[in-house]
Amino acid sequence: HVQLVESGGGSVEAGGSLKLSCTTSGFAYSTYCMGWFRQRPGKGREGVAAIDADGAINYADSAKGRFTIPRDNAKNMVYLQMNSLKSEDTALYYCATGLPPEDWGQGTQVTV
Repeated sequence: HVQLVESGGGSVEAGGSLKLSCTTSGFAYSTYCMGWFRQRPGKGREGVAAIDADGAINYADSAKGRFTIPRDNAKNMVYLQMNSLKSEDTALYYCATGLPPEDWGQGTQVTV
């Protein structure tokens, strides 16, 4: 079955960086679009970045210029490199398969 496990969250000062990782198994990873989403306190879940199977990438306006979403098809992993973090980036971050998302991880907390 599909498994997605996020890691790498934590507390960081404003202006700092974090790299989130999503370890996946149970599906044909290299053929799937992968996305990162987040849920900020008191808000609904929102998309942050997505990368499709061909490597095309889309970023939310809030992520442009600060976040990147590399994927490693050999390791079945996707990452979210977050730089210049702001307090408003504080959220529970999830990785997901597909667009619209089909399967979700349990999330990793980022506090800025």
